[in-house]
Parts: sequence; C-alpha cells; structure tokens
Amino acid sequence: MSLEYNSSIGVLQNCFLPFRRDLNATHPALLLHKTLSGFSNCLGKKPTITHQKMFHIFQYQPLRLITQNSLSSMCLKLMLSRPVAFAQIWKSWFSSHSLLGKKNIILMGPPGAGKTTIGRIVGQKLDCPVIDIDDDVLETTWNMSVSEKLQDIGCEKFLEEEGKALLKFSASGSVISLSGSNPMHAAGMQHIKKNGIVVYLDVPTTVIMSRLKSKGMDRVVGLSPGVSLKDILQFRKQFYKRWFDIRVLCGGDVAAEMVAEKVLDAVKRYQDSELETFISTRSSRSGRSTEEDSHKLYFSDVVTQGLALDGGLFVPESGLPKFTAEEWQGLIEATYVERAQVILERCIHPADIPASKLAEIIETAYGENFSCSKVAPVRHLAGNQFLLELFHGPTASFKDFALQLMPHLFAYCIPRSCNYLILVATSGDTGSAVLDGFSRLHDTDKQRIALVNFFPEDGVSPIQKSQMIGCQKENAWSVGVKSDFDFCQTAIKQIFTNSDFTGFLTVEYGTALAAANSINWARLLPQIVYHASAYLDLVHQGIISFGSPVDICIPTGNFGNMLAAFYAKMMGIPIRKCICASNENNVLTDFIRTGDYDLRGRKLISSFSPAVDILKSSNLERYLHLIANGDGQLVTQLFNHLENQGHFQLRKDLLGKLQQDLVAGWCSDEDCLAAIHSVYSTTGYILDTHTAVAKVVADRLQDRTCPIIISSTAHYSKFAPAILRALRIAEINQNPLSQLHLLSSYSALPPIHWGLLETLKKTGNGDHQVCAADMSVLMSHIETLIQNHFMKVF
Repeated sequence: MSLEYNSSIGVLQNCFLPFRRDLNATHPALLLHKTLSGFSNCLGKKPTITHQKMFHIFQYQPLRLITQNSLSSMCLKLMLSRPVAFAQIWKSWFSSHSLLGKKNIILMGPPGAGKTTIGRIVGQKLDCPVIDIDDDVLETTWNMSVSEKLQDIGCEKFLEEEGKALLKFSASGSVISLSGSNPMHAAGMQHIKKNGIVVYLDVPTTVIMSRLKSKGMDRVVGLSPGVSLKDILQFRKQFYKRWFDIRVLCGGDVAAEMVAEKVLDAVKRYQDSELETFISTRSSRSGRSTEEDSHKLYFSDVVTQGLALDGGLFVPESGLPKFTAEEWQGLIEATYVERAQVILERCIHPADIPASKLAEIIETAYGENFSCSKVAPVRHLAGNQFLLELFHGPTASFKDFALQLMPHLFAYCIPRSCNYLILVATSGDTGSAVLDGFSRLHDTDKQRIALVNFFPEDGVSPIQKSQMIGCQKENAWSVGVKSDFDFCQTAIKQIFTNSDFTGFLTVEYGTALAAANSINWARLLPQIVYHASAYLDLVHQGIISFGSPVDICIPTGNFGNMLAAFYAKMMGIPIRKCICASNENNVLTDFIRTGDYDLRGRKLISSFSPAVDILKSSNLERYLHLIANGDGQLVTQLFNHLENQGHFQLRKDLLGKLQQDLVAGWCSDEDCLAAIHSVYSTTGYILDTHTAVAKVVADRLQDRTCPIIISSTAHYSKFAPAILRALRIAEINQNPLSQLHLLSSYSALPPIHWGLLETLKKTGNGDHQVCAADMSVLMSHIETLIQNHFMKVF
C-alpha cells in the first residue's frame, strides 16, 4: 500500500516559511514528516511520492493561511496543535470597546522625558485611568516625597525599595508613567511588563539635560559629586533599551500633544500585526483578487523567500516609513548602532522581530568586527567632496553592512527545524562578505543554514578570488563559473522560479532555497542606514545645517546601493541629486539619459572596477515599480520585453520622473586610473577603482552648490594590480601576496588583508570548485552540496 499526499505537499512547502509568532515551536514540516513516516512504517511501507503531480501546486504563503486550504484532517490537526502563545498575546490586545482592552500602556524614559504629561494626554484621549508611579504609587506608599525618600535612604536602597513597590503594583486598562529609574529593577519591570506594552520616550540627552537644569535635579537617582548628569543618562539607556516594546522619538521642540499622538499611532502599529505587508514588483496594488489578498506576505516571509514566485522582487505594499525633521535631528548625536536601531525598528514590524531582539542583532553586526568605531565614517576629500568610507567591515567592502546583519535576521525568521541553502551570485565583493557573515552565525544555526557562492571565475580580481576561497567554511562554499556575473545572477533567478527543482529539493532533502543577493529585501534595508547616517554626520560636524541638501554619487551596476540612497531620501533625508556612476558597461547611464534599456549587441567589458561590470541591474525593477505607482503589469511587460527582445523603452512620463531623481555618467578605465593618481598626488589618499569611477563622474556632473557625498565602496587593496598601475609602479609582480606587501608600504591595510596575507603564505590560492556556464550543471552542484551537508528527509 502506498501513501500519496499530493494534497498535503503544499503544506510541506509552506512549512519552510517563517512563523511570526512562536519560532521555538516544533515546525509542522518536521511533524508532517514524522507523522507520514510513522504511518507508513506501521504499514511496513515507505512513503511513495509522485513528483510529477506535486510540484506545480507548491505555493509560498504565510502559515496562518494554511488552515484555510482544503487539507486532510491529519494535516489540519498538525497545524492547529502547535503552541500559539504569542499569537494569543497579540489577540488579547484587541477589544471591541477600547484600544487597550485589559492591557496597560506603560510610558518609560529618563527624567524630564515628559512621561507624566504625555501619560495624562494619552489617558484623556483613551478615556482610561492614568497612573503616575512617582506620585500615585511611591509617594502614597512611602507617605513622603520621592526626593525626601532618596535623601533619606540613599541611591542603592532607594532602587531596592522602588522595585519592591513596583512588584506589589497591579493595574489593567490604564496608562502608566514609570519613574526614570524603574527600568533599573529587573524583577519589577518583568512584573509590570506582563500586562502591558512598554513605550520608550526617546529624547536626546542634550534636551533632557536642558529640561532638568531648568527644573532642578533633586530627583535624579545616582546624582552625586563626581558623577555627571550626562553619565547617569548614558548609563540608563541600556536599561531602557532592554525593556521597551515601542520607541517613540521625541525632539526638543515637539509639543506634548503631538508626542501623545505619536504614542497612540505607535501602539496601533504594534497591535496590528497584519499592517505591513509586501508585494511583488510584478503584481499591482490595485485590482488584486481575493485570493491574492488572502496570501499576504510579511517581512519574515520575504527575507526567507527572497524572490517572488512570479519572478519579481518584494517591496513594502504601503511604502517606507517617513521620519519628521525633528526625528532625524534627534539622531544627530547618536552612534551608528543607535541610528541603525531606530531606522530599522520602523522598517521591521515587531511581530517579525521584536525591538529587543533587533537591537541585539544590530549590536552584534556592527560591533568589534568593524575596525572603525564610527562604523561608516565620513571624511573630507577636497572642496565640497566628502567620502563615505564603507570599507571598515571584516571583508573591506560596503557589502559588509548588509551581510553582517542579514544572516542573523534570516536565522531568526526561519523555522528552527528546517534546512536552508542560500544561493548567491557575486561580481566580486558580495562573495567574501556573505561567506564571512554566515560564518558568524551560532553553531546550531550553521547546522541548518548552508551557502553556495557563484562567481565569474575570470571576472573578479585575484585578491577578491583569494578572499572568497579563503572565507569558505564547513557550511559555505565558493564555486567559480566559466561565464560573467550576469549569467550567474540570471541562473539563480531561474533556479528560484523552477518549481520542479525547488520542490524536489524540499521533498527529497527537506531543504529550501533562499537568496542573499540584493534581490533580498533584507540586503537593501541596512544600506539605507549608512546613507542617512552620512548626512547626519555632516550636520554633526557642522558642515551643513539640517535641511540643507546634499548630492550623492555612487558607483553602481546592480542599482541596489543607489536605490538605498533614494529610499533614504524618501524617508526624509534631504538628498538633492542621486548620481549614478558607471564604468564602460554603461547601460544604466544610457538608460537614465534616454529611457532606452538596450542590451542588444552589448557585451560585458572586463574593467578595473569589476563590481560594477554588470549589464542587468536587478534592483532597477524596484525603482521602476515605485515611479510607476505600483503598476506591476507594466513592470512585468518591461522586463519580459527585456528578457525576450533584449531591450525596453520607458514611457515619456516615467522618464521625466526618473530624470528628476537620477543623473548618470560613466568613466573609462584610463580616467579611473588617472583619478587615483591625481588624488594620491594631491592628498595622499588612495581611492579604490570603484570610488575613482564615482569621483570622475562627480567631478563632471556636480554643480558645486552643495556638498557631495561619494560612496567609497571598497578598500583599494582588493584591486592591487590596478592601484599599483595607477600609482605608476614600473614592475608589478603578478603574485597577490607580493602585491599586498607592496601596497602596505603606501598605507596601512585593513585587518582582513593581513589575515589574507597569512592565508596566502600557508595555502596559496586554495581549492574551489569550477563549473561550466550551464543551468543543469549548476543545479547538479547544488544538489550534491545539499546531499553532502544535510541529512535526507525521505
């Protein structure tokens, strides 16, 4: 007797999508496998799978929708039997008569943040009780003022007594204003947080100090001779960050009434876990069917899935969040990590990743693995030109900003009991960055997440290749392909949309495929942060005042970095012109100038700036979807025409919109090397080849009426032969080891390259696999790697 479960195979595929609620539950994929195996074992038979019938019905959709489908009673029980504690917590928040229900809104922040005033306004708007911990609990319990109690028993004893009072406190359906020091008592906060949502009123330290100075500072716990108020406020931030569910930015000049409205808006967003959905660039916002509406996708879904089933790229259905000028100004004095936390909290719903977990991930990503404490420093080059140095990460390229963060986001979002193979195509820097990023996962995550990196065997610099080979780990491999980057990228897209192949891997090996290229939304988000941060740094340095415009110039081929800058502009950063800089593979420049994206008769040219040796710009699709007001049908037509006919022409009205946003130019190899030599001769600073391309284009296109920030996307040592040639070294040894040694005499190399020097001394170039430019060969490689790394499911 055979067991066919064609009706359930869609469920198995869906099991590889993330849970937004309870990620520690046993995953239905494993339960389904165990149940099917157990059932067939009882019959003395092995499950028989009819491959040909099942693959076409695989559908990626959120797990919550699976029970709406027609399933066997067995599968239905499996879905309903998993713990739903977190979902129940969310559900309990909703009430037919109140925003609160039985829960509390708990306002937290430093002394002087306005918790009491804002709490009263919020309570009035919700028509619910308002409780001030200082006035209504502590002073009532102690029968004396807080300042008197503090003076009477001292700071340490005060915190203990304050915590005890909080442990005895109970309320429901109320707005509660905590004291500034309540969050320093862990047990008390755990108690009060059980029945409420904690809202952190995040006010700049300078504003708090000014407010407290005008009020007097007799109620600040910890203030004593030798301990400054600034030190106390900085010390307490760690406790506020530990406990909050929602952050509300509060600038110095924002009225309490407006802050109260922001609190209510933030609580509504927190409660509405269905709010922030994603769509494919090839589907339209309007005219969607009921079936499409029921198959909603969220951040955790798109991080895992990578590419839409229709071949499009995922974008937020309601667009990106917008920050007010006051909110941005509140981040001027913040560190890079703090800016990243604030920006990404607004882009990632807490139902996908809670704020506390997101903060932990960000601190891990941008910690000691970056060699510069500022992470992404901005330095003056000459005149009105500034360099955004994006090469201080572990692999010395801008790709580190996304790929130190994205693996941790991915590992958090995926089900705990499923295997994933990440597919990556690289034109150079992505390879070593993604290998390094995924190698930093916890060992338990590395057992279920593997990665294969495809790169053009003869299309990257020798040092880039050495890096990729040297970064291979037990769960991560580099495969050279006898073709160019465009083939590698196109091949991966085709593999993702090949339901027969992906379905086979899911069923046969219990392994799903995912992407870590910039087609994955989680790759783009971190890049927004450094463009915003660069502008804020110029304000902090006194170069400009907030609101003054800047231009941005970026060497780009796949358009991801440029798109991230444009997204930063949409979110409120005053960027005037986005300047796209190309090398001799200048298809983007031609397109921006004419609206004609034409690949006919165009061959990829190998240049000194290989990371932008790209003809098919994947992320351009997201931008076109945006300026076309979400017209997925038009985007589909354009890219189908490009695929089938080799070109497409943009409508005049859309070209007009594009040319309001973007300016473009290109640079020859000769001009690139000349720029490197010129800048070194005049400033002593060495540009890498990609930054030099952007410098040449910036010189030609800027009007010098405002500062221009040039993205320096990699350290020059990755392109040693070209740099040595630009510096006019007569004899260049072809050995990467000798080249790096020679470059180190000009300027200090980044840590990654000293490590690479040691690796090259020991192993030379190392071993890696090389395959032909053939889809079937790539697919065979993928299956073999899965066979060797993951245990067979069936």
